[in-house]
Amino acid sequence: MDEVRTLLRSHCLSPLGQQRVEEMTFLTDGTTLRELHRQVGEFVRLKEETDAFPEQGYYDLRPTLRRIRIEGTYIDVEEMFQLKRSLETIEGIIRLLKVEPPLYPALALMIATRLTGGEEELSSFNLSIFHSTASRIDRILDKFGHVKDSASPELARIRHELASTEGSISRVLHHILRNAQAEGTVAQDVAPTVRDGRLVIPVAPAMKRKLKGIIHDESATGRTVFIEPQEVVEANNRIRELEADERREIIRILREFTDELRPQAPMLLQSYEMLADVEFVRAKAQLAAQIGAFTTSEPQIADAPLIDWTLAVHPLLQRSLQKHGKKVVPLEIELTRRQRILLISGPNAGGKSVCLKTVGLLQYMLQCGLPITVGERSRLGIFQSIMIDIGDEQSIEDELSTYSSHLLNMKQMMRSADPATLLLIDEFGGGTEPQIGGAIAEAVLKRFVKQGAFGIITTHYQNLKHFADETDGVVNGAMLYDRHLMQALFQLQIGQPGSSFAVEIARKIGIPEEVINDASDIVGRDYINADKWLQDIVRDRRYWQQKRETIHGREKQMEQTIAKYEEEISELQRQRKEIIRKAREEAEQLVQEANARIERTIREIKEAQAEKEATRRARQQLEDFRIREVESQQDLGNEEIERKMEKIRRRQERKKKHKDSPPALPDREGAESSADSVHPGSLVTTPSLTGRAGGESGSGSTPTYVRIKGQSSVGQLLSIDGKNAVVLFGQMRTTVKVDRLVPAREPKKEESPTATSFLSRQTQNDMREKALHFQQDIDVRGMRGDEALNAVQHFIDDATQVGMARVRILHGTGTGALRQLIRQYLRTVSSVVDARDEHVQFGGAGITVVDLE
Repeated sequence: MDEVRTLLRSHCLSPLGQQRVEEMTFLTDGTTLRELHRQVGEFVRLKEETDAFPEQGYYDLRPTLRRIRIEGTYIDVEEMFQLKRSLETIEGIIRLLKVEPPLYPALALMIATRLTGGEEELSSFNLSIFHSTASRIDRILDKFGHVKDSASPELARIRHELASTEGSISRVLHHILRNAQAEGTVAQDVAPTVRDGRLVIPVAPAMKRKLKGIIHDESATGRTVFIEPQEVVEANNRIRELEADERREIIRILREFTDELRPQAPMLLQSYEMLADVEFVRAKAQLAAQIGAFTTSEPQIADAPLIDWTLAVHPLLQRSLQKHGKKVVPLEIELTRRQRILLISGPNAGGKSVCLKTVGLLQYMLQCGLPITVGERSRLGIFQSIMIDIGDEQSIEDELSTYSSHLLNMKQMMRSADPATLLLIDEFGGGTEPQIGGAIAEAVLKRFVKQGAFGIITTHYQNLKHFADETDGVVNGAMLYDRHLMQALFQLQIGQPGSSFAVEIARKIGIPEEVINDASDIVGRDYINADKWLQDIVRDRRYWQQKRETIHGREKQMEQTIAKYEEEISELQRQRKEIIRKAREEAEQLVQEANARIERTIREIKEAQAEKEATRRARQQLEDFRIREVESQQDLGNEEIERKMEKIRRRQERKKKHKDSPPALPDREGAESSADSVHPGSLVTTPSLTGRAGGESGSGSTPTYVRIKGQSSVGQLLSIDGKNAVVLFGQMRTTVKVDRLVPAREPKKEESPTATSFLSRQTQNDMREKALHFQQDIDVRGMRGDEALNAVQHFIDDATQVGMARVRILHGTGTGALRQLIRQYLRTVSSVVDARDEHVQFGGAGITVVDLE
């Protein structure tokens, strides 16, 4: 424990924390211990969450504050500077923790209790005393801890005069020195120096009478004397007077400040006690980080005696092994009301004493408020006393042998042990004749069991192992040993006694086999065999323990694998839902595109001045169709939706790739001129193919047929409804006015197919879209001849495709060359009926009007 105190002291920043380390003692109050451990846990969390905690300015000014309580005393300049820095640290700590609600309640409570005696919360504490005192010091001292000239007007005057006088002395002295150097009285490399606070000139002893003045000193070798010239004696005396005046003025300022500080001394003393508490908690947190101790803001420490530790290690042994690149083997120890005393047996150098000392040190550290090196799942308890018998306590002066000292300790333990006592006994019953020693040890152990004490005891006695096996409240424990490698494993196993492995160790060391056999005969083969059987039991127990740990590891791995698969399944289900959602969106988009296309057809019907009632019915049918499609999509299961989406995608691909050979168009020649002769089933035609599509008899990929060089076609009249008729042109149903229909003849089969061309529905829709946005005028002014001619060619082709009857070409007048070039081209186009100048009021010869078939 002394080494732990030394480590803890090394983390302190000032005598404040070091004093707390020396005052640290064994505590038995559960509430206090939990609060101390909570403070350390909160401080560790504070350091992890913020870098604003002050790490400097820890000074112990308590002796100074106690001294200045006496009238007439004053604080010196260095103490004042330390007071300022430490007050800034105290204020910074309080500001960090002075929040509402408190982020670190245990630390806030510790500070509030020290500053106010627990009478008020830290959040309501007034910091003005620290701020005002630090501000007052700032008016006196600079940032380096020196008294400012502005500390008082008198000090400023004295220092100004002092500087002026020193400057004049320096000038006079340098003048005298230059003259002396010129005369050869003083060496050329000599410079003025200071002796006893006075400026002097170094002179060789042979020349000292040539320089008038006062000799103040000489060098250790006697080769140099230091002379103060008589011209500066009075000035140096004045400097001495001014320096004395300066000291008196500074003391006056310090006394004045001390008089202001004296009434606040009791409060400041409490502040430094608080600073000591904070520094102590900081040191414990630093120690916890150094030794790898477990800390928490909510420590679970029972008020009753209890030891249930996992991964417990001796902190000092761990540091020692780490220096050599080794690891300490953690211990699993349990002491409860059902098994209060653990009897550990095993080979020498197997770790029995280390186990004993680990428990003793960690429990003592725990009850001193220090974090301990155990696992976070450990359960901790409190003992009222710890009684220890470890090592050789023999004393020649006290006429105590080894065994006598052990018996004396046993007497004290039996006298004081109770259910709240922890006994730590090493080599129980050793030091005397084994048979009687074992008997006395068993009797003492029986007494401990009767008293209800807790304890960890190490022994080699067989009778104690049997006693532990037969007695409630006592349990055997073994330090494991690898019999094949002949080395200790330093692992504690509770439940079975351990073997001393005396024969094996003797054989490993090199004891002759004859001696070992003689020893075995002396104790008897049964004893040797019993020891071997015990070793086999321990070995088998260790084997099955490893098997159990392996199974637990595999189970944990399997649980992780299952959890991973479940997570992947959840992700797949999420992705499936996302795919289905996107498919539904695509389906909805397809429906919207279909609606847009149908709306475009409706717009064409309206432009053709179709009947409003027919348009309304068509729109209602389209809306019903859209609703049915959306509802059917929502009612489909996931697989059906995916299958339907796949069909839609395939259909789109077929639309793009499908190209059918166009059938021959029927001719209108010989058509009847009277509409009265048309009837359902007859062939009819119309000069302009306008109307509203009512449906298709085939799939969407089947082409419909239109004539390129004209706008009429031949179809079959399906039905007549009043003034309207439904005609099938190719595979497109169209509603047309009856009075616009004329009879038509069967198309001639020998008619040349070169006169017509056939387009798919997509192409037809594109042509209609182009017709809606086609401009009848083109402006080629400013273009070169070939550019203008190329633009006119494309313009005339587009006009012919969309069926325009008249277009205009704006080429300007100029020299007339562009007009002539365009007219020559137009004469070669078969679809051009006429090309002439525009009316003079609309542009005349600058515009060519073109009439098309």
